[in-house]
Amino acid sequence: MLMKKGAEANLYLEQFARVLHHAGESKVVVKHRISKRYRNPQIDKQLRESRTTLEAKLFSDAKRAGVPTPLVYEVDCVGMRIVMEFIEGQQVKLVLEKMGPKARRNLCRLIGRQVACLHHAGIVHGDLTTSNMILTREGKVYFVDFGLGEYNPSLEARGVDLHLLRRALQSIHFRITEDAYRAVLSGYQQEFGRGAGEVIKRVEEIERRGRYVQKEGRV
Repeated sequence: MLMKKGAEANLYLEQFARVLHHAGESKVVVKHRISKRYRNPQIDKQLRESRTTLEAKLFSDAKRAGVPTPLVYEVDCVGMRIVMEFIEGQQVKLVLEKMGPKARRNLCRLIGRQVACLHHAGIVHGDLTTSNMILTREGKVYFVDFGLGEYNPSLEARGVDLHLLRRALQSIHFRITEDAYRAVLSGYQQEFGRGAGEVIKRVEEIERRGRYVQKEGRV
């Protein structure tokens, strides 16, 4: 069953028994990276293969860094698929604004701590939105979709990651953006420790650049 159709890949919800082993009873998510006809076929194959293997490795290394991510069951570099665990829960996007202020801040602090764990491990997610975070009944937040992720420990990359999260909050959760983002930064600083201030300053610098470019574009 098609769950989501994306620009780079499609997500399918399937039965474990149908995809992997007849004895399985749970569900799995299959991410299929689709071909682009406008690209040279050889380059297209190389890009899809490298991005498929990279994303699978990012899932694994993020989990090793302490960030909940789906288990990867299979990486198929011929079919350009990743078969992974289906996480029971709700997108943070759907629940964040329904929470009381205290619960929402606690959740956002947790998200901030997990972003810091990624950054400590030299990983940037690349698409930090509340659509790519799954909240379980147990209160865990799973980060999904590392399709735009990379290994990049630079101050700029970390700043861009947090900047994109703030932009996502402004776009989707504009009524609570400032309160939620402050809580994210609180958790980030708590987990990242020394050096967090430099990352946050870089976020502010990136935001100033954006405002300047927009202003210049109107002239």
